[in-house]
Amino acid sequence: MPREQLGVCAEGNLHSVYLMFNANDAVEAQLRPCLANVAQYIYELTDQYADSAFNGFVAIGANYWDALYSEQRPKHLRPFPAMHEGNRDAPAIEYDLFVHIRCDRYDILHLVANEINQMFEGLVELIEEERGFRFMDSRDLTGFVDGTENPKGRNRQQVALVADDDISFKGGSYVHVQKYAHNLSKWNRLPNKKQEDIIGRTKQDDIEYASEDKPLTSHIKRVNLKDAQGNSMEILRQSMPFGSLKEQGLMFISTCRTPTNFEEMLRSMVHGDGHGNHDHLMQFTKALTGSSFFAPSLDFLAKFAND
Repeated sequence: MPREQLGVCAEGNLHSVYLMFNANDAVEAQLRPCLANVAQYIYELTDQYADSAFNGFVAIGANYWDALYSEQRPKHLRPFPAMHEGNRDAPAIEYDLFVHIRCDRYDILHLVANEINQMFEGLVELIEEERGFRFMDSRDLTGFVDGTENPKGRNRQQVALVADDDISFKGGSYVHVQKYAHNLSKWNRLPNKKQEDIIGRTKQDDIEYASEDKPLTSHIKRVNLKDAQGNSMEILRQSMPFGSLKEQGLMFISTCRTPTNFEEMLRSMVHGDGHGNHDHLMQFTKALTGSSFFAPSLDFLAKFAND
């Protein structure tokens, strides 16, 4: 089994840093070994900072992949599926590279982010930087527990990592990132029961509504989907709240063995079920970005480092 980048399936942390880069022109020959070095460095720091649960991964943008690795492409890698209906937007803003690092110590994250930025010096431009944090007992800023439906234990790898169906990219993962800005003043004016109906769970105890009590417009109803064979279309969420008093919300991050599951969830949220039932949570939060990446295995990155 190729060595996965450990941050893809890692358990939650207290802090995170998200770095979005665009590559300079004609740097691919230097960037391939640099990416392998950054990914290996993150991998080694997992042991060095094990007491603070450091982890992370690097991923390559769907639109930049062919420039870096023209000989091979993940079977299902495609640009972010921009969507719009009514007042619901899911825009696409693509980047060439995404570096995701997390840790239970903010100072270590800050140190490593600086080191990674210096390793890329002269090859890329830092376009976006965001920092996330655990809020209360792993809640979104709306007050509801986030990631309750996440797969547990070894099932995290089964959901998030490509398997034998695309053998060259086994151990890699399709990554989708959206930055959501919440309208918390509007949200917090809602009665508690109305908030719970929009989510489909109780707020305090995080108990999912019974199926017959779940509104068709609830967030859980819109994202808990099944495929044609009746199998759950799962993703592994690596999301965390972000922000300041000026702007705050959720950095939504999906890792999965296929992009289809995320795409169908987003379609269900924005466009609904064909009967007018879209996700009412989107009346209180706005997607500012949408990006598609692939996080290859460490072995894949090393293999192409000196080509």
